Amino acid sequence: MSHTLGIRQAQKQKTRQAFLDAALALLEEQSLSSLGLREVTRAVGVAPTAFYRHFRSTADLGVALVDEALGSLHPMVRTTVSTAGGSEERIARAIELIARHVDTHPAHVRFIARERHGGVQPVREAIRAQLVRFAEEVKAELAKDSEAAGWNDDDLLMLAHLYVDQMLITASLFLEALEAPAEQRERVTQLAARQLRLITVGRRHWLD
Repeated sequence: MSHTLGIRQAQKQKTRQAFLDAALALLEEQSLSSLGLREVTRAVGVAPTAFYRHFRSTADLGVALVDEALGSLHPMVRTTVSTAGGSEERIARAIELIARHVDTHPAHVRFIARERHGGVQPVREAIRAQLVRFAEEVKAELAKDSEAAGWNDDDLLMLAHLYVDQMLITASLFLEALEAPAEQRERVTQLAARQLRLITVGRRHWLD
């Protein structure tokens, strides 16, 4: 009996993932607010009623995509602001990690960039909640640095949000340059490095 249940559960998870994959592919060319339920079920090859065994609505599916796109990134985000190494090493490491993630998961990055200010409120709120969590985690990493001595919690959180916003900007720039010549990607790398240096300089002199 338990073996049969295990098979059913695995099939259910497989179908759910198929919905997520199909929706992500369809969202390459449109926003979530314009995505039709029947479009998704047609792409998966199932009846529309099957959709409701996994999601309450396309907004619910969108929230699941947010979790898939951002939920696994928390360790990477913490690594981008790790206190290991000098400032230039940290900047280079952060940019490399972001570029690699965009190269590996362009559809997820495009989805977040589009829906962060999109027309589906539950999805906007889910993205915002993940970004707030990122900022709190970045703040915890920054607090470990000796340069954080004397900073109050509000200012440290403000700095963390600056880093998170910069990561999003950098990811969007790498996404735009995904199919571009190497020279354009290098320009993105150089711009991102300058922007992160600016934050670093401001950070060092904040308490002056």
